[in-house]
Amino acid sequence: MQKTDGTWNRKMIKAVIFDMDNTLFDFVEAKLKACQTITNCLNIKDDVSGEKLLSYFLRKKHGFEDIENIADYMKDRNVYEKKKFEECCKIYEKVKLNTIKPYPNTKETLEKLKNMGLKLAVVTDAKNGHATARLKKTNLFNLFDAIISIEMTGKKKPEPDSIKLALKKLRVDTKNAILIGDSLRRDIEAGNKLGMITVYAAYGDRNFQEEKTTKADFTLKYSITEILEVLEKLN
Repeated sequence: MQKTDGTWNRKMIKAVIFDMDNTLFDFVEAKLKACQTITNCLNIKDDVSGEKLLSYFLRKKHGFEDIENIADYMKDRNVYEKKKFEECCKIYEKVKLNTIKPYPNTKETLEKLKNMGLKLAVVTDAKNGHATARLKKTNLFNLFDAIISIEMTGKKKPEPDSIKLALKKLRVDTKNAILIGDSLRRDIEAGNKLGMITVYAAYGDRNFQEEKTTKADFTLKYSITEILEVLEKLN
């Protein structure tokens, strides 16, 4: 299918490209659990839930993945020591990874897409090591034909470079691919720029500070399984 002035021309859908965090699994919840473990270890009485530490990751200062956010948090509370910081970082990474689990029916849905003859890819702003670890932890790694991480292009979404690379590796044109993501700004905006069919994973949107102005072609309200209904409508 190719979108032209609001209509759809018949073309075969050959590939589905997924964002990873909060599209395949609830990454924010995993981060919150990891933050909670750290604040409990530090005995921070006013942040037993870990939400205040999580808010440090939501700033634009270091980035959502950067452990320097933990250092800032500790320094602001006068509990920073290098050895303690390193210990907290190890705890954070371990708990975060161990807590991740796919959304219900994710693996089954991906398997159905594969059985339909579709190529699948992940495009993420996470580093390659983190992306691989998370996909293996959730038992999804082997279902993807390509996994594109931030190191491969050096550019984050909504810059389209990583999506273009995924399409190149899959040997699929933009008009024959669907892009699915939880962020309207980073995922959907990037897909729209390329002329792809865009699908907003609203069920996983945890982008608390993001403007909701970009529009997707389709929306998955409750579950990743709804992508099967989208494909049925397109075909």
